[in-house]
Amino acid sequence: MLKDHPKGLLVAFFTNMGERFGFYTMMAILVLFLQAKFGLNEDAAGGIYSWFYFSIYAMALLGGIIADATKKYKLIILTGQIVMFCGYALLVLPGLSLPVTVIGLMTIALGNGFFKGNLQAVVGQMYDDPKYAKVRDNAYLLFYMGINIGAFFAPFAATGVRNWWLKTNGFLHDGSIPALCHQFSEGTLQDPGQLQILANQVSLNGPVTDLSAFASSYLDSFAKGYNIAFGVAAGAMVISLIVYLIFNKHLPKKEKQVGDQTITLSEKPMALPIALLVGVIAAFLISLVKDFASGMAIGLFAGFVTWIIMIAKKEEKSRVTALILVFFVVIFFWMAFHQNGLTLTFFARDYTVKTVPPFTFMFFTLENILSVLALLAGIFIVAGKKRTLNSRLIGAALIVAGGSAAYYYFSKADAQNPISPEVFQSFNPLFIVTLTFLVMGLFAWLNKKGIEPSTPKKIGIGMIIAAVGFLVILVASLNLVSPHELRVVDESGVVKFNPVPDSSRVMPYWLISSYLILTIAELFLSPMGLSFVSKVAPVRFQGVMQGGWLLATAVGNKLLFIGSSFWGKVDLWQLWLIFIVCCLLAAAFIFSIIKRLERASS
Repeated sequence: MLKDHPKGLLVAFFTNMGERFGFYTMMAILVLFLQAKFGLNEDAAGGIYSWFYFSIYAMALLGGIIADATKKYKLIILTGQIVMFCGYALLVLPGLSLPVTVIGLMTIALGNGFFKGNLQAVVGQMYDDPKYAKVRDNAYLLFYMGINIGAFFAPFAATGVRNWWLKTNGFLHDGSIPALCHQFSEGTLQDPGQLQILANQVSLNGPVTDLSAFASSYLDSFAKGYNIAFGVAAGAMVISLIVYLIFNKHLPKKEKQVGDQTITLSEKPMALPIALLVGVIAAFLISLVKDFASGMAIGLFAGFVTWIIMIAKKEEKSRVTALILVFFVVIFFWMAFHQNGLTLTFFARDYTVKTVPPFTFMFFTLENILSVLALLAGIFIVAGKKRTLNSRLIGAALIVAGGSAAYYYFSKADAQNPISPEVFQSFNPLFIVTLTFLVMGLFAWLNKKGIEPSTPKKIGIGMIIAAVGFLVILVASLNLVSPHELRVVDESGVVKFNPVPDSSRVMPYWLISSYLILTIAELFLSPMGLSFVSKVAPVRFQGVMQGGWLLATAVGNKLLFIGSSFWGKVDLWQLWLIFIVCCLLAAAFIFSIIKRLERASS
């Protein structure tokens, strides 16, 4: 698997895996933390979440410009790791105000901007060597798998720490309670009896006699549990940093040489002022339609596009233009896909059953999932062709160990077992890890047949698959009570809220199936996009164009607010239809320019 790849790929793989474990530990709980700690509604929490996600990727443009100008890619990556650790360390502190919490998030975003795009650029530099050029797409699939191994374990770490802290303080977890506690404290809960029932169920110290004291204590314990989980993210950053410091010698060193072509502000000096003007105008126009935050995101992207086109040389323009067209398409993919941490998490919390039977529970704890994976891996090894005796013995051992563990966990489960909404975010990285080799095998088989789709076609196919993923959750949402139907206005004109009735909670397989399809879409689009950027970007724009890819991702992330702002305003099925239409339109666009993109990458 790795024999055709340079050693540096493993260094990038494990460095990224550690950082992504920390990042996704935080992302699994961020929007839930904001709501539990500060009592924010979905729209307000989604606004902060989308701003942070935007900044995470937008800062990559700054990191890319600095790295391309200095050629000190490895030093910029190291700086990013240190800055990110400082941001995570700040979030560990309990009792922070909302503004200080946002400062911590922006610190993480700055560090990530130095780290993420430049590590991707360094991976591409390894495959600029003709010796490795033919396995570039597979390299990015493997690199991407490292991201998702870390992301798979993250939700379990966050949930485990949070639940441990709640239990230490005499409580069990119920994700629907924090919102009810805030509504009770603010006097907007329609029926306090609902909270009383749930409070008695989660209290380990007997029936609750004082709902006010319970609400305050539960919210405090809930939020502090998340603070401790942020500490797990900080620890993961330390591990990533250690791996990088010890082994970064295997990564290419592309220091600036005399005569190197780099980006300078002196070339075409009017390019930057014109780009700034275009950005300001675009920001102003979008702000008139929506808000300043959205205007700033679109304005930054418009300014970047103007600047890079103006400074590109004649022989570079076709490649730069092709990349910009792809960037435009991926904006819509990430706007839809990253709903997994926002509206799809709301759906997991509010519209998915709270407890499941033993078989379904096998997919909702780490030990259960690992036992099932060991069993399946053993079966795959034993059933495979051209296996050696040793490999079949290993496969048999996995079958016995995994099967025994799975049976043990299954047999000791209760008739109904509680699940946490954060755990749903582990399914996407789990599917990435398990499906990556299948997708690589599919591409290899198609290649042998001479019918492998080009990288741009893979991106377009990914957009269509993403639309199907949202179609699944649309079907699941039909006939459910929508959030806007749970609001009532009493006789005095005060808006009050009702909890989601159990009749509007569906089995988790709907959401799991949606994540599975969205994961396949991601494998067709994201690693292929990274490969396309590294292949097509002119040499002097390697860091900047990786930053441009992440800037497009950032704009898509800023548009996440579309999901949270429509949550509570339209029916659930109508919300998912928005993302289906966006994905299909983006697919139609990319197939309309496919020949142009293929010429640029040839």
